[in-house]
Amino acid sequence: MAKKPVTTRSGRFFRLAGMTASVAGHYAGQRARRIFRNEEDSEGARSESYTRMADQIVDTLGELKGAVMKVGQIASQTQDFLPREFSDALQRLQKEAPPMPFEVIVGQIESELGKPVSELFEYLQEKPYAAASIGQVHRARLHDGTDVIIKVQYPGVDESCDSDLKQLRLALKLGGLLKMPKEHVDQLFGEIRVRLKEELDYENEARNLEEFQTFHAKDNWIIIPKVFESHSSRRVLTMELVEGDHISEVTPERYNQDTINLIGRRIFTMMADQLFRYQCIHGDPHAGNFAYRPDGTIILYDFGCVKKLKPEIVESYRKALLSALDEDYAGLDRHLIDLGARVESQPAVDEAYYAMWRDILIQPFNSDTPYDFAQSELHKDVAAKTTTVFKYLDYFKPPVESIFIDRMIAGHYWMMKRLGVQAAFRTELNTYLHRAAG
Repeated sequence: MAKKPVTTRSGRFFRLAGMTASVAGHYAGQRARRIFRNEEDSEGARSESYTRMADQIVDTLGELKGAVMKVGQIASQTQDFLPREFSDALQRLQKEAPPMPFEVIVGQIESELGKPVSELFEYLQEKPYAAASIGQVHRARLHDGTDVIIKVQYPGVDESCDSDLKQLRLALKLGGLLKMPKEHVDQLFGEIRVRLKEELDYENEARNLEEFQTFHAKDNWIIIPKVFESHSSRRVLTMELVEGDHISEVTPERYNQDTINLIGRRIFTMMADQLFRYQCIHGDPHAGNFAYRPDGTIILYDFGCVKKLKPEIVESYRKALLSALDEDYAGLDRHLIDLGARVESQPAVDEAYYAMWRDILIQPFNSDTPYDFAQSELHKDVAAKTTTVFKYLDYFKPPVESIFIDRMIAGHYWMMKRLGVQAAFRTELNTYLHRAAG
């Protein structure tokens, strides 16, 4: 029997508190049993215990949706501060969330817009167009015949954001999972909270949509949906229906390799323009937020998570990339400190350590020969070296100001890989790195 959806603040609190207590119990039991095991058995038991805790946290976050599920999604892409078992389990939260019952959605629309659904729309489709962490999308038609999609925030998610984050942080702490100093955890959760508060405000998203339409006004190959303010509020956002192919529908029958390569080059241009020229990035680059057309058009959805970057952060990022490309590891170390990614009080990092990561991450930009993203194993190369991070654990910290840049780049890498792009970006990258923003 399916559990009743949790739509109240108290209901969310008790569900999360139960999860926290269970995780804390798992961890305490695991520590007690470790005393009587040898090192090899202890390591296996630790991994098994982490997996059990991870499964429980992921199941609870997926059920509750909202802020905690969004944090889980971010954590799955920021794998340097959680054990591997958790990063693996959290990947499940990237999948589409199970939908909320239709009557909950109708009630939210009518509460927010102050009119019956029948007065607002000619029809509202019951089956969700998509379901995500903080809301779901339904197709509809305005009374003038315009086809639209309506993004509806789940009830209770907004009011519960701070409480949710406190409970999740407590669960991770009591489970022995946050391997960072408290000040770094404070910074990380502080940044996540600010982004979530913005994402929970659909009026803010409407402004973001208009801003990015202005940014990309000259890019006739980018489509960003128009907002209908008359049918929108803080928790309901109505936009024109702009359809394209999901990445799974970009098949050889409809998209030849030249078109896929063109889309890949356009993705790179869009990403680099947002980072270096506009200094404002679309911070949630997963497959569900993009669509494509056989003429090479890219459609962008979901502008809730937008990160406006400080000019000095963009400049430090640019200098760090230049230093890495030039194998200037002393310069790289200095710029990572400026980025807030390196602990300044620690001595300089061994250049061989930087060289190892540089040689892995530079692969798509290593030459003017097209790089075949479909065959890329860059992510496997990164995973194979993650254990080396522990040697320098005290030297680095979550780069709070640039964490969404890293998230954007990782998300676009996976899209390039799934699309099967073959392209060389070294020349374009050099152009962006050597010209001033503006």
